[in-house]
Amino acid sequence: MKKALLFLGLSLYASLGYAQNEQRLVFNFASPRQTIHSFGASDCWRVQYIGKNWPIEKRNQIADLLFSSELDSWGNPKGIGLSMWRFNIGSGSHEAGDNGGVASLWRRTECFLDKEGDWDWDKQEGQRWMLQAARERGVRYSLGFSITAPYFMTKNGMARASEKTPYANIREDQFDDYAAFLAEVSTHLGLDYLSPINEPQWEWVGSGQEGMQATNEECSRLIHLLDKELKRRESKTKVVFGEAGDIRYLYRSGTNKPERDNQLKEIFSKKGIHSIYGLSSVASIVSGHSYWSTWPVDTLVQTRKELAEELGKQLPANYTYWQTEYCPMEQNPDNPRGGGGRDLGMNTALYVARVIHHDLTVANAASWQWWTAFSEWNYKDGLIFIDDGTIADGASRGDEKMIETCKNDGVFRTSKLLWALGNYSFFVRPGMVRLDGGAEMEEATSVMASAYIDKSSKQVVVVLINYSEENQKVDLSFQSLPNEYHAQKYKLFETSNRSDLQYKGIVGNKFEVPARSILTLVGVE
Repeated sequence: MKKALLFLGLSLYASLGYAQNEQRLVFNFASPRQTIHSFGASDCWRVQYIGKNWPIEKRNQIADLLFSSELDSWGNPKGIGLSMWRFNIGSGSHEAGDNGGVASLWRRTECFLDKEGDWDWDKQEGQRWMLQAARERGVRYSLGFSITAPYFMTKNGMARASEKTPYANIREDQFDDYAAFLAEVSTHLGLDYLSPINEPQWEWVGSGQEGMQATNEECSRLIHLLDKELKRRESKTKVVFGEAGDIRYLYRSGTNKPERDNQLKEIFSKKGIHSIYGLSSVASIVSGHSYWSTWPVDTLVQTRKELAEELGKQLPANYTYWQTEYCPMEQNPDNPRGGGGRDLGMNTALYVARVIHHDLTVANAASWQWWTAFSEWNYKDGLIFIDDGTIADGASRGDEKMIETCKNDGVFRTSKLLWALGNYSFFVRPGMVRLDGGAEMEEATSVMASAYIDKSSKQVVVVLINYSEENQKVDLSFQSLPNEYHAQKYKLFETSNRSDLQYKGIVGNKFEVPARSILTLVGVE
């Protein structure tokens, strides 16, 4: 009897403690937010070797990790089920060799067109293999992006700038040819989207990679020409513009990049001085990059609020925002080494998950895309990291023997970041709708939560991030949710120090989020 009473007392104490300390998460079905388009990553630049030269077994394993939307026999995701794949349209810096201005062979790209005007669709073989692998595994969308005009169209004959100037490194008589080139490649490859200009705010004068800055007027001119070329080909490809190197250049004027800022007003708006509004080949999408706006947390939140507010002021409601490139480079207490140093663990995974959460819930991003799927470097820029098996941290100088070895084969290593992105990309599928709500008083250093519904399948998905060092009790509920949606029991998938997007079983509306973890809940009957 005493044992029974003791057990009853402990149970009552535990339940009271749970009620007092739990965090209430309430989502409102009557307040839908943005429709999710996709989650993606890019093939820059390592796929040119991995997709062409690596053993086919490894290539398929890697493709499964990125693109598979299947579960294994234990109920665990085989991969992260990306729904967007970004294809880098090369400039020919590979063919130009050292004269192309890009030092690393890993960052030089082939071009489908040569300087004599002849096409070779066998070029970019490794990238084409991965694009096909993505499509075979059900990846819904593909996007081609150009970092610079082909080297033989530029002012200096290189695939990057050689002087600091706001103006594009392309000859005046080559804008038409550049537009025709991009339209032809996009149409031939059957790309859904085309992003013609990448981070036009930066002056790409270094030899580290390709790049081309551009003024707002030059961006607009190229897009108008692209619109004509795509329509002439009756292409289904839609232009997506922005790719701002810092989201503040989308909506602020008077910055340190005059002629390349305030793009919502000057380029996207119907009344803009360089307007592209209403062009039939241009999608109603604004894209930007989350670099340099993620710390401190107040800045992370405020800049995204400002972006969402300004987008609402300048553009009709049918316009959406896409976050199209990010990896953590800011050095701060939560990311002490900045971009430097591989981190396959949870610190980087949680840092990026917090960025994803705020891009989705504050900026209302409809698509979220990671920078590059692969990295051979000792840097935080990859989802999957490659090396020769002896230098597990990756290259740090660029002259290591592994740089040459890994062109043909190597070891690939998954990161917690890969699986953390999968907490979103595998479960939050194209067409799902985010619901308003979450914590009554959300803390970006504690539990962050977002919820999504599929109106056709009546599926409910919730993603939770526990940034703190302690387990957190939560109470999950929905307002105005129709009965046909299942929101009483959930399959739980966990990414943490102990788990890689692992299926953990069934939970109810009250459960515990482990410290330093990311959970996805999928409603079941």
